[in-house]
Order: sequence, then C-alpha cells, then structure tokens
Amino acid sequence: MRTIDWVDGAVELVDQTLLPDKCVMLRIHTVDQLVDAIRRLAVRGAPALGVAGALGVVLAGGDPELIARLRAARPTAVNLAWGVDQVAEHLPEGPGAVLAAALRVRDADIAACRAMGERGADLLAGDRLRIMTVCNTGGLAAVERGTALGVVQTLHERGRLAEVLALETRPLLQGARLTTWELARMGAPHRLIADSAGPYLLAKGEVDAVLVGADRIAANGDTANKIGSYALALGAERAGVPFVVVAPESTIDQNTPSGEHIAIEDRDEDEIVAFRGVRVAPEGTRAANPAFDVTPHDLITAIVTDQRIIRP
Repeated sequence: MRTIDWVDGAVELVDQTLLPDKCVMLRIHTVDQLVDAIRRLAVRGAPALGVAGALGVVLAGGDPELIARLRAARPTAVNLAWGVDQVAEHLPEGPGAVLAAALRVRDADIAACRAMGERGADLLAGDRLRIMTVCNTGGLAAVERGTALGVVQTLHERGRLAEVLALETRPLLQGARLTTWELARMGAPHRLIADSAGPYLLAKGEVDAVLVGADRIAANGDTANKIGSYALALGAERAGVPFVVVAPESTIDQNTPSGEHIAIEDRDEDEIVAFRGVRVAPEGTRAANPAFDVTPHDLITAIVTDQRIIRP
C-alpha cells in the first residue's frame, strides 16, 4: 500500500486521521483539498509531505497563488516546500513535464526510504535490538516503508529486531494510532509506552538505540522533530544509548544555520484540552501546543540519509 500516489488524474492518499479504526483513501482534486488534508494531518510525515507538495503543483495548474498557499501549509517541515520547488521549476515546460517531475519525486522517495533502511540497519551493531521511537516514521510518513521505522522494518526482515518501544506521542497519538498499526502489519514485536516513560526506560537499560525521523535538519546538524524527541535525546545521552536521526537528504536545509532559526509550528489549543471531540480539561483552560522541538546536534549520534551517514 502506498500512502500517497497519483492515480487517474488525482492525488490519492490515506486519511491518517481515521486510523487505526478505518483505512480510507481520499481522492484529492484541488489544491484547497490538499492543503486541508495537510493542515488537519490527513497526510503527514516529512517525506510524504514532500511528495504531496510535488503532486500538488500538478493540481495547481501553474497558478502561483495556489502554489504559494500549498508551499506554506506547514512551516516546520522543509520537505513540503522542497517538493513544491522541485516541480514548480518545470512549469514553463508544460503540464506533461510537471507531472513527470512530480512522479520522479515520488519514485525517488521510494528508493530513498529503502536506502535509509539498509544504511540504518548496517549502522546499528548487535542482534536482537531493542529500539525506541517517537511519533510515526513508517510508510504512512512516506510513500512506502518510511525513515526511522523503515530501519526497524529492515532489522525485522533481517531477524535482528527484538522489540520496539513506541511512544504514544501526545497530543494526537501518532505513535499509539499509527506506529503500532504499522508494526502489527509487519509482524514486529512491540509495546506502547507513555511519552514520559521514555527517558526512564532508557535509564533502566531497556533500549539499545533510539531512532527518530526529522522534519527539518539545520546546516549545523540541529534537528526539528515531533515534540518529545528532545527529551529522548537527553535521556539517551545520559544512558549512553545511540540517538539516531533517519531522514532523506531533502530534509537537510542548508539555508537554516541552526535549530534556533527553525520555525516551530504551534497548533490549535483544542488538541491539548480535548481529544476526538471529548474535552479532558476544564472549560477556560489555556494550552501551549508546539508540534515540534529541536534536538541540538551534540546530542545526535548519527544522521542517516539515503546517501550517507553524518556524525554531527
């Protein structure tokens, strides 16, 4: 199953807001529909957003206002703007060239995820590895296989995976809803844990490596990822456990000098004070809801891309 694809003149994507209860494919015919899907996280994950941006340019039909709106739909994830830019430069060549460029971005993502899985599995020493991860970085975050969870899948296929400890990933529970769904589909042993349990289990020696994805990697190696990643990096550093970031080369933003220059998306307060329409905090309660945090490069053991291993 592909998370996002171009099918018969439209973008088709999995509506991730409905998982794990239902697996529904959306057909997207307009940029407005695609922007809505991106903002409400029906499609999410840096590589998948890159492909969404690429295919969205096809839907835009050369309208610069639509392309600009698509490019800015989520500010932290650099892949979205990157995917738009990769295809928009072919607009003068006509619709056929634009579609061909978008499909090349899709196909390159599939190849990149497989390469990251192989390179990441080669990097990690030992058999029967216990892996901790946050958010969702599998095929749902890409076209196929994914980034950090792609490494997990390769380890599992090689018979080297003992267990995955998946953080639930508040407030939208991408780990509980999506990562466990993908791990179950691949038959990989796993347990779900509360976000706050991660550093404690690292301190107890129950983890061999932490694998996370990235939404933007600054030029100095600082990395923006789902909120909760920084806490895992601190816990891993204290416990002497490798903290490995897995992301395609397209996630590296040489125009952003360091993490302090990364724009962190603040999402709606309702995601904190309520869940799926049910209020969990008293009326009038205010909330802070940063969707990402920044892990400084000195806490990162390695960055695995589709082309190389970087040791910040």
